[in-house]
Amino acid sequence: MNYSGSMVSRRGLLALAASASCGCVSRSGDAPDFSGRTIYGEYFSRDRLKGRPVLVQFWATWCGYRRRDQPDVESIAREFSGRLTVLAVSVREPRMTVSRYLAQFPRTSKIVLSEDTNLVDAFEPGGFPHYFLLDASGRQTGEQRGAAGMPGLRHLLQSAGL
Repeated sequence: MNYSGSMVSRRGLLALAASASCGCVSRSGDAPDFSGRTIYGEYFSRDRLKGRPVLVQFWATWCGYRRRDQPDVESIAREFSGRLTVLAVSVREPRMTVSRYLAQFPRTSKIVLSEDTNLVDAFEPGGFPHYFLLDASGRQTGEQRGAAGMPGLRHLLQSAGL
């Protein structure tokens, strides 16, 4: 397909359209109060996580856009290990489905099921993936709707000084 004098693949156009319609939104203000447990039983809350930025990722195992972003999220979790907490919230999926997925595709992020937290009600994500970033003081500093790959995630992290 020829678009503006250059060859552009259909997949490239779809990715561009998806990222353009779901951009990074700058937000400022106290994050909603939240708490929960990871699938491994680790308790967390907004107050307990203060002291380092928190990236909250809402996802589902079936989401193709999330699959595209996943290697980038994992890369960021490793790169900022000890300086950033990543809460990966699987929304409305059975524990067994998520466990099977993680056995096949392990993650370093803290995995949370929506049934074990109030994060979905607190942030009200509008599709997958959907990211919210909190700074070290617990204030929401950014939001990314949809997959945007490493450039979008890095742009989001800049809002918390990372």
